[in-house]
Amino acid sequence: MIFENETSNLNVGQVFLNFKKETLLVGINGDIDHHTAQGIREQIDESINSNLPKLVYIDLKNVSFMDSSGIGLIIGRFKLITNLSGKLKVINIPERLQRMIKLSGLLKLGIF
Repeated sequence: MIFENETSNLNVGQVFLNFKKETLLVGINGDIDHHTAQGIREQIDESINSNLPKLVYIDLKNVSFMDSSGIGLIIGRFKLITNLSGKLKVINIPERLQRMIKLSGLLKLGIF
């Protein structure tokens, strides 16, 4: 993980949220699809809106599958944090997800 000394941890189902020094680390486990995306999105948005981080990392290391709902989740969080004058970075992208991300056009956002 990015943080050595965690100050605020929340592990809710398949989402791990860690906030420290204006940075939010979001770890997602399992699938991001039309069944799970809304719950993940709500948890991330709640943390962003309550903590107002300057930087958000979305760690995809433990994501086993992602469909277009995952692409929408990333784009929506990019818009949210950008509107709050923050930055979004997506990290630890598994090889199995890289092709979808390239085809989606997300690389143009400069968040990888």
